Amino acid sequence: MILEHNSTLSENTKKSAELFEKACEVIPGGVTANIKYFAPHPLMMEKGKGSKLYDVDGNEYIDYLLCYGALILGHGHQKVFEAVTKQMLESGTTIFGTPHEMEIKMAEKLIELYSGIEMVRYTNSGLEATLLAIRTAVAYTGKPKLAKFEGHYHGGYDQVLVSVNPDMDKAGDPKAPKSVGESRGLPDYYIENTVVLPFNDLESTEKILRAHAHELAGVILEPIQGGFIPAEQEFMDGLRKLTEELNIVLIFDEVKTGFRLSIGGAQKIYNIKPDITALGKVLGGGFPVGAIGGKKEIMMITSARGGRDILTAGAKNTDKRDPLYHSGTYNGHPTILAAGLATIDVLEKEGTMDDLFAKTQSLRKQLEDVYKKHGLSMQTVGMGSIFNIILSENPIKNYRDMEKADMKLRKEIDYELLKLGVYTKPLNRYSMSVVHTENDILRTVEAHDEAIKRVLK
Repeated sequence: MILEHNSTLSENTKKSAELFEKACEVIPGGVTANIKYFAPHPLMMEKGKGSKLYDVDGNEYIDYLLCYGALILGHGHQKVFEAVTKQMLESGTTIFGTPHEMEIKMAEKLIELYSGIEMVRYTNSGLEATLLAIRTAVAYTGKPKLAKFEGHYHGGYDQVLVSVNPDMDKAGDPKAPKSVGESRGLPDYYIENTVVLPFNDLESTEKILRAHAHELAGVILEPIQGGFIPAEQEFMDGLRKLTEELNIVLIFDEVKTGFRLSIGGAQKIYNIKPDITALGKVLGGGFPVGAIGGKKEIMMITSARGGRDILTAGAKNTDKRDPLYHSGTYNGHPTILAAGLATIDVLEKEGTMDDLFAKTQSLRKQLEDVYKKHGLSMQTVGMGSIFNIILSENPIKNYRDMEKADMKLRKEIDYELLKLGVYTKPLNRYSMSVVHTENDILRTVEAHDEAIKRVLK
């Protein structure tokens, strides 16, 4: 069990290592999502409760990964369990396969909370939500191409696996980034038809958008890149004004930021109404979910009423319009919506979000103090209940600024933190939950102090 940097993972994770080797025999690479892997082996978890995870070797961790931010109430929250159990017992089934009232309740709640949402459609993941958002933008505008920002991730499918983490020698001019494919198997079509923009650079973005306006259906972005690099207000205001002028649909990917920056997402913080919003993660209360919402005139493009039935052989389609086709057996799953509504109900309780943000700020401040004590240049970068640890003094405004950070030292510290019972995937951002305690924060700060000592020694 030798790490890439030649130190060892704790001897107390032997069972994780054994299970990972077993997994490799039946699962390519041992994991079912690339993001779950890290060397020499990921930790195999067995239980979760509150702010803690427990691996198969019985080790306890304070969890800051929280299923990449989805578990804002922590593991196994009583309100979520009660809502899910109540739904299944009262309905007598886990799913109807038909419309049901809870779909309406969740849609009404999202319309109430998100300024850019007037109508809602459900998907099964954040990936599916961004996919549907892009298809809707193309159908609405009649234009074929998409613009995305360098360093932004919108799901693991062909159309957006472009310039997420490109090598600098391939990425081109920072003011006019090249479109770089990020996976084997991508058709050249998507690389050639995806326009890449520089985040937080309004002048350069405007120049590119004006040059391609005649062919761009939409611009999609994470308002907080990677969940931790905030857009500047001036940049967001300018982008909204520009996309309106050029008839380009503005898509906010709030899969990471929904409910984590405010109860109404990033759009509430920036006071901007996107044309389409994609949601996921927190919305499902720990279950797989996605949704898009947006302006009524745009969302009505997805309506099944009056459209051709493309799945029923022999169905008469005379005088029926071609549909924007979108479907999914599990869309609007009642068990998942019950979990999501219960989560939102907890977050809406007076003081809950304020307390969550206060704890996040407390942890950030104490961590910055610890690194400063050891003479290390470190800043926490983020907003709301998510942030990242960046070992650099330089301002972090976009993907390329991360090149200036000391990622090697950060990685070494992260591996020591795993041994000390603080869990996030090495180099990943931190997500807080409403159930993290002051003692969790104290233990986390002490663990960072010890991890830095070990690495510097």
